[in-house]
Amino acid sequence: MEQPQAATASEAGAGVDADADAYRIRPLELGDLSKGFCDLLAQLSPSAPLTEDTFRSRFAELAALGGDHLVLVAEDAGTGRIAAAGAVLVERKFIRRCGTVGHVEDVVVDAAARGRGLGEGVVRRLVEHARARGCYKVILNCTPELRGFYAKCGFVEKNVQMGLYF
Repeated sequence: MEQPQAATASEAGAGVDADADAYRIRPLELGDLSKGFCDLLAQLSPSAPLTEDTFRSRFAELAALGGDHLVLVAEDAGTGRIAAAGAVLVERKFIRRCGTVGHVEDVVVDAAARGRGLGEGVVRRLVEHARARGCYKVILNCTPELRGFYAKCGFVEKNVQMGLYF
């Protein structure tokens, strides 16, 4: 995967708590499986554990997309555990003169680390990445309870989300 420069959480977002310097926001690495990455994602959406081979295979697929798919994590410098994560996917369009749109997905902060600005820091870095890739907008879906959080990150409510699940 494209490797943007890592930052401490306080460098990544203005609303970050002082103890957030204990966290480093960086791109996902292969070793993050053993640092609790999939356990963290299970807090967002329960799913069966991944084998190391399955994780490595998906990691390779995403890495092949280069800067069009970025997964960021916030690593606790003291424990080495992954405390937050999020992703941005860059969609190539025909409209807007073949413009690109960033889709923010899978933003999650460990229940024990919430309130420290980690989510805001991760989202801000994802948005910066999309802007640097030339996206004309960044969109996401969220639950009504998270409207305030995403508003703090600069998002405004627009349109209606629809879903068809299989």
